[in-house]
Amino acid sequence: MNYSSSEENYLKAIYHLQEGGGTVGTNAVAEKLNTKAASVTDMMKKLSAKGLLHYTPYYGFSLSNEGRKIALSVVRRHRLWEYFLANRLQFDWKEVHSIAEELEHVSSKKLIDKLDEYLGYPQTDPHGDPIPDSKGRMTQSGAIPLTELGLNLSATILQVTNQSDEILEHLKDKQLQIGTLLEVKKLHSFDRSLDVKRKNKIVTITHELAKSLLVKIN
Repeated sequence: MNYSSSEENYLKAIYHLQEGGGTVGTNAVAEKLNTKAASVTDMMKKLSAKGLLHYTPYYGFSLSNEGRKIALSVVRRHRLWEYFLANRLQFDWKEVHSIAEELEHVSSKKLIDKLDEYLGYPQTDPHGDPIPDSKGRMTQSGAIPLTELGLNLSATILQVTNQSDEILEHLKDKQLQIGTLLEVKKLHSFDRSLDVKRKNKIVTITHELAKSLLVKIN
């Protein structure tokens, strides 16, 4: 069965909101999609009628197995297109998301499987997010937030969880990107900012920014 772009966007939004587990409320979906709660309610009823959502009164919605399967398919398309744009067409990592938002609704399975093969079956997108394979499986990196890394331990940036244009531009200015090797040299107690050593240079980043950088100890 084919689904509209709007239906796919809702399912993907619920998937992301549900990543921490539990159910998702109407207001949370409305905020994520920048729409009205009434519109969300109408779409939730529509998706529930198609068997894509479960509804628990007073608690909210959660994806059914079929709903999760479709959401993962959209996530897979989105992240493969981001990888293609960044690694084959040399788009900047802050440019790829909005373009991939449009391309993700090209639902030809043959095209996406061929794209995956052409790209060499990448496991992560340009921001380090895992790319689901054709069966919806993703590799878990075991990464931790930079805020949890001890002092003087060498680690590699694997993922950026906050992907706003401002954050990505700021990271680019700091020369912090996926694959960057770094060490935390000092934690400032007054504002919890961190002095981070990258190559032979020390840069200071805020606690909030550090929380959005997921790293793996080398």
